[in-house]
Amino acid sequence: MKRKIEKPDAEWRQALTPEQYHVTREKGTERAFTGKYWNTWTKGTYNCACCGAPLFDAAHKFDAGCGWPSFWTAAEPENVETAEDFSHFMHRTEVLCHQCGAHLGHVFEDGPQPTGLRYCINSASIEHVPEADSDTGA
Repeated sequence: MKRKIEKPDAEWRQALTPEQYHVTREKGTERAFTGKYWNTWTKGTYNCACCGAPLFDAAHKFDAGCGWPSFWTAAEPENVETAEDFSHFMHRTEVLCHQCGAHLGHVFEDGPQPTGLRYCINSASIEHVPEADSDTGA
């Protein structure tokens, strides 16, 4: 698939931390309960760590008890895509950034209503952008 943002491997390595590179470009997974956002509840958006595309909203985050940030929907559905994943002797649905192809995590059908989905996302694949404080005039 042709991506809106394509970079040579060396550029991704230079732009990302080793953990971000491993998770997003090599389809790695951080250990449960170790990522910086698994227990973050600050309002704002979660953007792709690789390209900055807006992906998820903190208003859609919930505690799934799994140790990774979990969302019941994507805030910007056109920026998120899925693909079948048969790695690790399992069949799962992988979640990718539509803009740059970054591996974000997986989506499962055991989430809350109204969607019944649980987007289980690696903290290393996203960056939290806090909601602007309305009292500052921003």
